[in-house]
Amino acid sequence: MTTPPVLDGLVPTALAPKSRRIFLEDFNLPVDIGFHDFEVGTPQRLVVNVEVWVDEASFAREDNAAAAWNYDFLRTEIKRLADSGRFNLQETLARAIYDLIAARAGVTALRVSTRKPDIYPDCAGVGVELASF
Repeated sequence: MTTPPVLDGLVPTALAPKSRRIFLEDFNLPVDIGFHDFEVGTPQRLVVNVEVWVDEASFAREDNAAAAWNYDFLRTEIKRLADSGRFNLQETLARAIYDLIAARAGVTALRVSTRKPDIYPDCAGVGVELASF
């Protein structure tokens, strides 16, 4: 498969991208999380969402893996963090995820949220969010 030609100069300046976002949506993980006695040692389903805005240089312009911001990193490293031990609070895990991603080259803005979807039968979930904006 050949790479399509780049059509330089045809996109009006007003339509040039102002931001570039990479996301991981509704990543379901079993996590040993919670401070209540009945939660300790009993993994709960945690849903993680991450939105990463990157600078232009970090967003692939060419159709090859070497040019891409590696979003496999998001899934792999979040899973590694979740599996690394137990957490009393969603805030602690969300901050660890946030710090890990914020330290990456090219990140210009970031939002991380976690939620427990199975806590209350009358709620879609309870959770926390950190954002750089």
